[in-house]
Amino acid sequence: MAAPQAITQTIEVGGKTLTIETGKLAKQADGAVVTTLGDTVVLSTAVTATSARDGQHFFPLTVDYRERFSAKGAFPGGFFKREARPSDKETLTARLIDRTLRPLFPDGFRNEVQVLNYVLAADIEIDADVVAGVGSSAALSLSGSPFAGPTAHVRVGRVDGEFVLYPTGEERAASDIDLIVAGKADAISMVEGEMSEISEDDMVAALEFGFEAIKTIVAGINEFVAKRDKQNGAPADLEYNTVAADEALVETVYGHIKDDVDAHLRKDYSKETFYGGVREIRDDLITKLFGEGDDKTDEIDGGFSVGDVKEAFKAAESRVMREMILEEGRRLDGRKTDEIRDIWTEVDYLPQVHGSAVFTRGETQTLVMVTLGTGRDVQAVDQLFDQTDKRFYLHYSFPPFSVGETKFLRGPSRREIGHGMLAERALSKVMPSEEEFPYTVRIISEVLESNGSSSMASVCGGSMAMMAAGIPIAKPVAGIAMGLIADGDKVQILSDILGTEDHLGDMDFKLCGTEDGITACQMDIKIDGLAMSTMRDALEQAKTGRIHILGEMAKTLSEPREDISPNAPRLIQVVIDQDFIGAIIGPGGKIIKGIQADTGAQINIDEKDGKGYVTVAAPDMDAAYAAVDIIRGIVTQPEVGEKYTGTVKNLLPFGAILEIMPGKEAMLHVSEMAHGYVNDPADECQIGDKLEVQLIEIRDGGKLRVSRKPFLAEPTEEEKAEMEKRREERQSRGGGGGGRGRGRGRRRD
Repeated sequence: MAAPQAITQTIEVGGKTLTIETGKLAKQADGAVVTTLGDTVVLSTAVTATSARDGQHFFPLTVDYRERFSAKGAFPGGFFKREARPSDKETLTARLIDRTLRPLFPDGFRNEVQVLNYVLAADIEIDADVVAGVGSSAALSLSGSPFAGPTAHVRVGRVDGEFVLYPTGEERAASDIDLIVAGKADAISMVEGEMSEISEDDMVAALEFGFEAIKTIVAGINEFVAKRDKQNGAPADLEYNTVAADEALVETVYGHIKDDVDAHLRKDYSKETFYGGVREIRDDLITKLFGEGDDKTDEIDGGFSVGDVKEAFKAAESRVMREMILEEGRRLDGRKTDEIRDIWTEVDYLPQVHGSAVFTRGETQTLVMVTLGTGRDVQAVDQLFDQTDKRFYLHYSFPPFSVGETKFLRGPSRREIGHGMLAERALSKVMPSEEEFPYTVRIISEVLESNGSSSMASVCGGSMAMMAAGIPIAKPVAGIAMGLIADGDKVQILSDILGTEDHLGDMDFKLCGTEDGITACQMDIKIDGLAMSTMRDALEQAKTGRIHILGEMAKTLSEPREDISPNAPRLIQVVIDQDFIGAIIGPGGKIIKGIQADTGAQINIDEKDGKGYVTVAAPDMDAAYAAVDIIRGIVTQPEVGEKYTGTVKNLLPFGAILEIMPGKEAMLHVSEMAHGYVNDPADECQIGDKLEVQLIEIRDGGKLRVSRKPFLAEPTEEEKAEMEKRREERQSRGGGGGGRGRGRGRRRD
């Protein structure tokens, strides 16, 4: 049987060749696409259920992304050799794709949709995350699902001032921007990335660069779908029902509730009273329309049920709120569009913790804790495209009590992993280098209250906790969540949005940075055709808000403390020639174990870039310096003429063996012990004595000879005469034992 003929589309974009193919693999899926960029190959599939489940009240879209180590001819690390639960990288990639695709299905669509991505081959220079984004869109476009795409994902970098599309690993390492942009032919819909304090203008330029490439790829996918339709015929349109609110019913409900909701919005705001008041208005409306008690009916004119009215109420309520913001510039809590909620902060809230901070903005609060550790505490990374262990990481936790709910506690959700990574990226850009600060840093952000922007509160609290812990960050970092309400030509940009404003708005744009530039961002846009001028205005308004927040943070703590927390371990890093690593470890680990036992320090050695990095961790600086002195002694080469304090390790008939540096021994011959004759070395020193000596010779093979004479007073003329007299007497007696000792010394040395 001959292999089926695949349908292929080649897209040239940004100097790269992107290839999409269908018709050869996974043909029972509604849509299946193999996408190739470089030597990275991803299989993307899409399947849509033919009907919705009864009672389904949300859109059950599932997007997954999986990396197989076979893609690069490798095995997973660890005991188990089968890939298990998704890594953070896989979860984050699935979120990137999901956030782009989800808004492009019809409102009220409830059929289950599953999009799966498998990395089949991995070119470590080309990450598969954006490749999977393109493949997912193409698979959905082929599937017949009601998907208003296609979309495309691109990665944008900037090397030496020039933008680069789909940068290689080497280019990403040199880039000051790592930005993923997704969108359709007419609009950007999703942005996420990190950058090195770039300006707002640079941000807009990067988005424009990425958008041009998106348009090219989307055009290629459209041609690809047309080829398939021509060759195999287009799939039948999926017949489906939606549960979106009836437009006529929404108008009716709007007329009933507009005045009540408008009046409620003008009252003093708190999250509890706001939502409680809205529920009362809704319940009163239902009673008014359906009656109560014996007079209660199940349906109203038009055959609408209570559930239908509740759905219509949501739409009508949102319309009233949006109108107030658009027409008056007045927000749900009474703020102006560019106004930031009240902020209070506190550091050192917790004892024993290496660094802690409470950051509260309105009704959003985080408690952030910093822990400092050694190289043994790094987060090991065993991923397809990344094997670099992380010495800085942030964990974000969103417990149910933070929003007044009960919920079974499980592992971290996709949302928690995503918010934590955003905050981690924002703060990582101001972390000192490993050479400057060799600690491993873990940050935990516990959200204690939430009414919008908890991830941005984690950035602010994390920055303050790091400074409280004494981490010498380059600059403080703050984050702000921006929103947008748009209706035709009417546009209002909102700073520091509430949870409800996020839900009813048209954009959620999280921006983090220092006073000098942006370090991380995450954006989801729900409407088409957002002008770049509006994007620029949002960025400038976000900058103003970010500077204000930094000022509020500075009232409590404006810069890192000079010293790390007294509860943190003391770390010193020594860079050595890699040839000395074995000398520090010693045979069977004897030397390094001895140093740790003698000083109480922990020693970790890493080898990279042709150098050895020795990290010493100890409970106090005295112990750390003691271990470092020993290590420096091992790796330092003795020099002729230098002075040393040696410890007598052994006595021989012809001299003494001294340890002048850790692991380095030298011979102190009897002829160098004193200015005069020495009959027995034991007359001059004992084992354990410390003697000041000078290195006088390094023989072949590295043997060292030292002398004590430079540190002894020169004998007087009378003493010299007495020495000479004794020497002549010994010679007249035949040399005596001293001559025998020195004779042995000459033979043995």
